[in-house]
Amino acid sequence: MSSATITGTFMSLFNHFQTFRNVHLRGYVIPKLNGSLTVPSRDICFRSYSKNRQMPKKEKMVKSPPAVAIPEVSCPVCRDKNGFVTITVHAKPGAKHSGITDVSAEAVGVSIAAPPSDGEANCELVRFMAQVLELKKSNIALEKGSRSRDKLLRVESALSPEEVLKRLRQEAAS
Repeated sequence: MSSATITGTFMSLFNHFQTFRNVHLRGYVIPKLNGSLTVPSRDICFRSYSKNRQMPKKEKMVKSPPAVAIPEVSCPVCRDKNGFVTITVHAKPGAKHSGITDVSAEAVGVSIAAPPSDGEANCELVRFMAQVLELKKSNIALEKGSRSRDKLLRVESALSPEEVLKRLRQEAAS
């Protein structure tokens, strides 16, 4: 059956609305024919969408080639973004005497004459580096690595990174 007929209570309800030529049902206009209300076949009642219509494609962003980063010279002493000199240190606590063991491309090796408990080694490291660089202890701060062997010290003074590295190498040679 291609069409369905609505009768009974719906028909009596729609008879009260004789002034309207068409009846709206779910957004579809259904014409009144000869006093009976007919609903068109199922194909007409449901909206059909075009199957040929494609979604618009996004334009692909053309990526620029990655910027070539200028490689920095690997050095344990450099300036940070705030302008302070920073020293990368590899601490070796529990030694008999404090001293600089080596200056490599990655870090400055420092043996510390203090046990690695309760921050004693960190205090001794700051005191020893202040002595080597001929600065006050308040000018040297432990920035990173309070519980690690790899530490980062910040030097707040007018010394350049080259001068700091020169003093560290002199101490390592002696």
